[in-house]
Amino acid sequence: MADTAPLVRAQLADDLRRLGVCSGDILFVHSSFKSLGPVEGGAATVVAALEDAVSPGGLLLMPSFNLLEKGNEARAAKWNVATTPSSVGWLTEFFRQMPGTVRSDHFSHSVAARGARAEEFVGGHRRMEGMESPWDMAPWGRAFGAYSPMIQAYAAGGKVLMLGVDYHSSTYMHVIEVMWWNERRRTVPAQPYIFIDRDRLGVHWDGLGRQRIGRVGQAECRLFDIKEFVGTLLDVFRRSPQSWTRWWPTTSPAQETRT
Repeated sequence: MADTAPLVRAQLADDLRRLGVCSGDILFVHSSFKSLGPVEGGAATVVAALEDAVSPGGLLLMPSFNLLEKGNEARAAKWNVATTPSSVGWLTEFFRQMPGTVRSDHFSHSVAARGARAEEFVGGHRRMEGMESPWDMAPWGRAFGAYSPMIQAYAAGGKVLMLGVDYHSSTYMHVIEVMWWNERRRTVPAQPYIFIDRDRLGVHWDGLGRQRIGRVGQAECRLFDIKEFVGTLLDVFRRSPQSWTRWWPTTSPAQETRT
């Protein structure tokens, strides 16, 4: 019966520390709230435990993406940084609405943040600097540009926590795609954007054994360094892109829905 008792804040924080979350971490969290099992106090307890694990001096980041509509124009038409819900999970929507959370102003790939330097990490997302991507549209900045919170977390040595989710949820797979696309466009500007098969490349990453795997509550979790993940898999993808793609362009490639 003890296994079915609701989880409490201290238990979750201890699980996170055992997994490898440390004080001062910049932690980008992909999550499935229900994967944790029953939690006393619900989502507020989970966020508090995450804050405990990275304190003092840490930063929590969660995607607060606006992906319910297909296409940039449709998403932009319904975008309001203060009120548009996050479409990537209940915990992210709860986190976005908490007093003290700040959110980047990007119509499609916004990020919410709490903790040290939160305003700094989200405040520049309207700037048009750095890598281009298919999710760029004025007056918003570049989704994965130099001032994207996701790229800033990468540059600052952050970690990814995948809390009860698989690699299909990994936004940093998009970062790999964007980096490779920008590399190719330096010599041939009219390059198609290629989508990674996230699940298959994720299995490859798991096989390398460079992440920490463990449970937080009932959720199977992975924790890894963002730079190592991106750098390692970009090199794998670059060497044999056709082996790791969801589609490969022909002379007239079909446009895949951008998510």
